[in-house]
Amino acid sequence: MSWWLWITVGLVLVALELATPGGFFMIFFGVAALVVGGVEMFGLVPQPWMQWLLFPVVALLALKVFRRPLLERMRLRDRGKDDVDSLVGAVALTAGPIGPGGHGQAELRGTMWSARNVGDAPLITGQRCRVVAVEGLMLDLRSE
Repeated sequence: MSWWLWITVGLVLVALELATPGGFFMIFFGVAALVVGGVEMFGLVPQPWMQWLLFPVVALLALKVFRRPLLERMRLRDRGKDDVDSLVGAVALTAGPIGPGGHGQAELRGTMWSARNVGDAPLITGQRCRVVAVEGLMLDLRSE
């Protein structure tokens, strides 16, 4: 296969990976096609069977070596976006009275949340409270 065909296939596979949500599979085959195209361009692998052998070897080797670190890096970057634990320590305002161990609602960052009073003292309407824990969509509050 001609070098420019390998480069074209590589670019198409990389573009498909970028255009689809996935777990980083096609990008490694795209990179392998680009590598084989570059090697073919310089005439280092003249036989077509050698190119077809080099393509899956490079792709699978890159997949094995680079996929897990890439996924871990992406997870670390996205972790803070949906992290409700960042709400712990924030100040909420009660929307109504909540007795000790009782349930009610509180406003936090402009949104109404279900709230539970985990303190010993009752909370009155409009009282400032600290978020001590988050369980799903329930805030555990204690008076400030």
